[in-house]
Amino acid sequence: MERADQFIGQSLAFLDAVERASRAAPLNRPVLVIGERGTGKELIAERLHHLSSRWAGPLIIMNCAALPENLIEAELFGHEAGSFTGAAKTRHGRFEEADGGTLFLDELGTLSMPAQDRLLRATEYGEITRIGASKPISVDVRIVAATNENLPAQVDKGKFRADLLDRLSFEVITLPPLRGREGDVPLLADHFGRRMAVELDWSNWPGFTPRAQARLDAYPWPGNVRELRNVVERAVYRHEDPERPVDEIVFNPFQSPWAPAISDTVQTHASAAEAEVEEAAAPSNGAPSAPPPSTSDFRAAVADYERRILEDALQRNRFNQRATASALNLSYDQLRHALKRHKLQDSAG
Repeated sequence: MERADQFIGQSLAFLDAVERASRAAPLNRPVLVIGERGTGKELIAERLHHLSSRWAGPLIIMNCAALPENLIEAELFGHEAGSFTGAAKTRHGRFEEADGGTLFLDELGTLSMPAQDRLLRATEYGEITRIGASKPISVDVRIVAATNENLPAQVDKGKFRADLLDRLSFEVITLPPLRGREGDVPLLADHFGRRMAVELDWSNWPGFTPRAQARLDAYPWPGNVRELRNVVERAVYRHEDPERPVDEIVFNPFQSPWAPAISDTVQTHASAAEAEVEEAAAPSNGAPSAPPPSTSDFRAAVADYERRILEDALQRNRFNQRATASALNLSYDQLRHALKRHKLQDSAG
């Protein structure tokens, strides 16, 4: 079965990480994969497995953060019937399932200390003991672990066992973030765009406009390749003319003039609007000069100043309310409320 995600890239940082994984694959040693979310840690684990002598054995994947702490050990090492409430029958753990193959432990840094103790014994001696059992079971498992945390720093804080880290870090492969992979964004964007065009039954792939490609190149990609895939596929899916290059890129799908305003439970819409209008009144935004500090009526002076901010912003944005709201960092509803409060709604288009 062909995976939706593949190794695609030409930057030296990326190719170096892939090459290190390829060299480590034939060795029957643990490998630790470090990288931000969306950098492809699971793909590296698959490469390590498929290029090893264990390729015909099972590749068992477990996300250590996906289960509550009290179930992690039972999931990893299995349990005997009746060993705890709900354990109606004996169950093999992930180590037994991976016997003869590879066990990929994602989000390794979330493991509890008791689970780390058991994992250390399993890696050191090749033995695991099911919960509720008295005799250990021998297993032949290669461990590949991944995390986006700084494990040496976790060791210094007492949150991760130093001896376990030593045992798992025979080789450490650190995947570069997408923003550090020079030249890979256009390559990946084109790949994901072509794939989405095929899914939509387009007769050809028109590519991106120079403007769209420049925006893709300039974005910092905190979600890395996974985020890039979503952004590109969304842009292609929303594009209405397959004969013309894709131009519109939406990085934040939650962005909308109708999105709920951010406010705490006590603050009213009116006070939120006032606070945000005052914040938007900084001189750097081109706001009118502040009223003199010697005024004898503070509330009237603030109200007058707020009204002048709104009038100035409306004029600068040609009385377009949505553009005015965006310029003042307000939601559309907040701007409408402020205009109504100052009786400016008739002057706004």
